[in-house]
Amino acid sequence: MASILLVDDDLNLSDLLGQYLREQGYVIYIAEDGQKGLRVFFEHRPDLVILDVTMPLKDGWETLKRIREMSQTPIIMLTARSEESDILRGFSLGADDYVSKPFSFAQLAARARAVLARSGAPTSAGEKLEAGGLKVDLTTRRVTRDGEAVALTPTEFKLLTALMRHPGEVISAEDLVREVWGPQYREEIGFVRRYVWHLRQKVEADPENPRYIHNERGFGYRFANKGTGD
Repeated sequence: MASILLVDDDLNLSDLLGQYLREQGYVIYIAEDGQKGLRVFFEHRPDLVILDVTMPLKDGWETLKRIREMSQTPIIMLTARSEESDILRGFSLGADDYVSKPFSFAQLAARARAVLARSGAPTSAGEKLEAGGLKVDLTTRRVTRDGEAVALTPTEFKLLTALMRHPGEVISAEDLVREVWGPQYREEIGFVRRYVWHLRQKVEADPENPRYIHNERGFGYRFANKGTGD
């Protein structure tokens, strides 16, 4: 049974959402600010964190940063705005998804299921992917580049493996959304562009001249082990 930590200073919302998610079969923990959220997180180690951006004492950005210093547990950010700058900031700090307020409980539950599915255990025991100095072990979820560990969020990991499983092929943004995020994200193609940018910052020695992940403008993305960019 998966567990979810809700961190939001709106306790009425957290109580109602928590009850809804319990009825969906989840174990729920609740904290009303970032400081308490961190204590609950390190005490219970939930499978997913749903984290509000605007909170007293320690806001969502700082809480997200602290969690990411020690854990790759998937995190969904709740934001009152859907501005590009907020979304990009969350992705750059390691968020796996975002939901803008106001939202329906059913919508958030669907996002939670999708994020938890992306972070689940791989089905191909022992499978490994390799291209040049980039290596992915799907059993341990360990990624290395030239022998050095690369820390990826669950979504970044799934995006990288989706690309690496089709070397040399051009994969459309729509196909990546279906494979990595799921059908409920079909209207949000912008996820792909943002995540490819952040993934490059982590796996490419020179993100402006990518060796592995290339744009095919107007068509999609291609994984190839080359020394020149797109």
